[in-house]
Amino acid sequence: MARLTRVAPVGVPQHILQRGNNRQVCFASEEDMKAYLNWLKELSLKHQVDVHAWVLMTNHVHLLCTPWKENAISRMMQSIGRLYVRYYNHTYQRSGTLWEGRFKSCLVQSERYLLELYRYIELNPVRADMVDDPSDYSWSSYAINALGVESELQTPHPEYLALGKSKNERLSNYRDLFKAHVGTDLLKKIRENINKGLALGNERFTSQIEALTKQRVTARKPGRPRNRNIET
Repeated sequence: MARLTRVAPVGVPQHILQRGNNRQVCFASEEDMKAYLNWLKELSLKHQVDVHAWVLMTNHVHLLCTPWKENAISRMMQSIGRLYVRYYNHTYQRSGTLWEGRFKSCLVQSERYLLELYRYIELNPVRADMVDDPSDYSWSSYAINALGVESELQTPHPEYLALGKSKNERLSNYRDLFKAHVGTDLLKKIRENINKGLALGNERFTSQIEALTKQRVTARKPGRPRNRNIET
């Protein structure tokens, strides 16, 4: 299947996935993770990208971000990628590529799926059987979003702020979201959409994105006539 052109409208949240090449380890120590997050903080500010949630796993990264400039996320991810590969190769006396090609991204409808993506991202270590509770994992945004730890990297999305009128109310309501795991059907949908670069949202949302960008962000249905005004 032909790779879809990346669509990144300003102000629309994106789920981002970056994997190690052949799923190889890309974070071998806490120092590696600290280095990556420091660059993420620096470059998200430089390129005007709000970072809402993240998790660093042994061989991949998930981010939930909103860009406020054209091509901001691509520039941010390219800059982090170059800096981190240089650091990693120097640290471990290696050469060559580290990442599995370009990063994957998926537009997210805020009011319907954004908090589900927060939950999906921060529950990664639990699903991987690395910890029993997301609070036990140090390299995600859960401590900020659920426990109130201060962070210069994280920017709360309006959907998160709508969880409560006070900070304590928001934290409590956010923790309540984690009393259940992400359902199987939603897990499958999130994974398929990020791997294929499709938008995660209802038909109204995806139609608006396609009308705005003139590019396809949904899977083509069998037998569906091609709209020649939309890039595929």
